[in-house]
Amino acid sequence: MPSSDLNELKDLVAELRAEHVAQKEKEKRERWTKYVSLSMVLVAVLAAFATMRGGGFSTRSLKEMNEATFAQSQASDQWSFFEAKSIKENLYEIELERLHSASPPDAAGLAKIKAKVDKYDKDKADIAASARKFETVRDRARQNATGAAEHSKEMGLAITVFQIAIALGAMCLIVKKKPLWIGSMILAALAVGQMLRVLYFMPL
Repeated sequence: MPSSDLNELKDLVAELRAEHVAQKEKEKRERWTKYVSLSMVLVAVLAAFATMRGGGFSTRSLKEMNEATFAQSQASDQWSFFEAKSIKENLYEIELERLHSASPPDAAGLAKIKAKVDKYDKDKADIAASARKFETVRDRARQNATGAAEHSKEMGLAITVFQIAIALGAMCLIVKKKPLWIGSMILAALAVGQMLRVLYFMPL
């Protein structure tokens, strides 16, 4: 084999070896990007969990508002019933006064009308108690709906920060800049803190 061919072959082998070494060094330098990818998967899972819980709070808020509306409707019905009983009671009270002023007073009629007035009085008390119970249910449901809506809003903040963290991580993988990954992890940690605050430290 001529020496020129041998030299070319040596140069080719040296070139291939240099390319192989350069590739290995590049892989070694960029090994950290594998951890970026794994961390972005974890952040995406956390964001999905936060989204699911935020949706649960929204659903609960709507359910509680529906219950409050139903309880308000029931309370209104009871107060309307109360008003109807009051009108009837007033009519019997007028009749009672008329019988009192009659000469001579009709004792049997008075007793009968007095019993009716007393019955309407008792009915009104029962109806008012029932209406107040519905109003208590309504107020509690409204309070629960407000709390759930506040939780949903605060969880929305955590979800937004998770999404920004994922976007920064994606940019980091494209431009291969570690500070972007660090920024992404800081934002993800803040989002986790916000999510935990909503789930465990905010009263519902």
